[in-house]
This record gives sequence, structure tokens and C-alpha cells, in this order.
Amino acid sequence: MTVVSVVFDFDGTIALGRGPLDAYAQCVGELAGPHVAEAAVDAVRDFSTGTSRHLDAYAAVRAAALAHGVDDALLSRAYLHSRELLATDAAPIHPPAGLAEFMTELSGLARCVVATNAPTIGLDRALQVLGIADLVTDVHAAVGKPAGLDAIVAALLVDGPTLAIGDIWDNDLAPAQRLGADTAFVGVGRLLGTPTMRGAGLTDLYDDILSWAAHQVGAAPAPSAHRTTVER
Repeated sequence: MTVVSVVFDFDGTIALGRGPLDAYAQCVGELAGPHVAEAAVDAVRDFSTGTSRHLDAYAAVRAAALAHGVDDALLSRAYLHSRELLATDAAPIHPPAGLAEFMTELSGLARCVVATNAPTIGLDRALQVLGIADLVTDVHAAVGKPAGLDAIVAALLVDGPTLAIGDIWDNDLAPAQRLGADTAFVGVGRLLGTPTMRGAGLTDLYDDILSWAAHQVGAAPAPSAHRTTVER
């Protein structure tokens, strides 16, 4: 029996907002001192303005802290502490508009999977806050993307067509594309490949994702008023 699968990245794809990132920068500063806290905040600002060379803002904060003599052990402690705050008032997140309704429809066509480099800490609470805890079939944490995504996507492809969705090409999409999966790029960040579809946000891709899934199973998705035109 063919099973269609859609693999979602977490941070920046289905979990939006700077809350977790700001919590990480604050935790780094609390452990390393005010000068490092200032550098971490500057790194977040530079990334948000597009002047950073890093893949994501977490990498930018890490590089800034390392440049000030902070070691990886302290950064790891700070990161884990920030994830304990995930989806609380100290590290708030929010979903893309209409996410629960979209994934309710999608789950009738495809298996919905979350694959993230983040640890399991706080993920259950986060999925509840996002309103999709009961719609996700599998959650893979501490994946170790990009290399760690290979085994997950390869296993899904054995069952049927697979679509990988994420906001970082190198980590979320390139491994999937190499294995023959379709890809959807979310956001306005650096794009080094050619995804199957792309949009400024996940909401821009609701129609395309549902159409893709329906095509794989030979069904026609019902029209939905909350969806928006796909950015090409």
C-alpha cells in the first residue's frame, strides 16, 4: 500500500516567532556575561536584516559567542535551557495562519512528519500550542541535519511519494532532493537549489502542498477560502 508523506521542519517552518531565539541569546548572556549577551543580540539583529553569512540565527549567535571566548559546552547548556522554555511566555511561538486547518486536511491525504535538529525538550508542549499535536504521525528530534535527514526520508520513500518542507535549503531540502523526494522551500533566505515549490511563508504553499498530496493519491482537494496564492 502506497503511503504519501510530508516532512515538516520545525523552527521557522511551522513554529514562528523570535521567542525561542531571544531565549537562547538571553541564556547565553546569563551564563557568559553582559558583553556576550550584547554580541548575541547584535548577531540576531544582523541575521534578521540579511547581513549575516550564517545559515540561521542560532548559528549566528553561536559564532558571536565563540568569538568572545565562549566554549561549546556553555553554549550547549544555554541552548538546552532555552528549549526548556519553548512555547512558554519566556519563549513564545505561534503557527502560520490556518496551520491546524491545513494540516487537518493534509492528514487525510498524507502522513505528516516533523523532523528537527532541536532536542525533544519542549516539543510536545510546542505541538500542543501550535494546535497540531494530534495531526502529526511521527516526530524526529535531534536529527542532525543535513546528514541525519537521509535515513528518515529514505524510509518514507520506500512507502511512497515524499515531500520535504523547510526554510534552510542545505539542511531541510537538499538531502531529500538527492534521494528523489519533492521539496518545498519556505521563506526568503538563501536558496542554493531548485525546489519543487517555494513561498515566502508556509501559508503561501497550502494550496500547492494539498494539490501535490491529492495528486499522489488520485484525489482532488476541496477549495478552501483561507489559502493564499502561491508565490512563484
